[in-house]
Amino acid sequence: MSFPVVGGLMIEPTESEDLMELERFIHSLIAIREEIQEIIDGKQDAKLNTLKLAPFTMGHLLKEDWDYTFSRNRAAYPAPW
Repeated sequence: MSFPVVGGLMIEPTESEDLMELERFIHSLIAIREEIQEIIDGKQDAKLNTLKLAPFTMGHLLKEDWDYTFSRNRAAYPAPW
């Protein structure tokens, strides 16, 4: 990755990345954008949301108290795989 233009991101995958890995990367970018939209729409708290708090460690996920509006499952498994 590089940042050749202010506010821009250039990603140049190499031939060592297979199609499945590129699709996983694209899925991740789309999911991040959807989380941003949920914050904009007020569906997630502006300060305590899956995007700002990620990554969730095993210790964090296993805490007895879970004081967030989103589920542990969503925090632990943001992607279908």
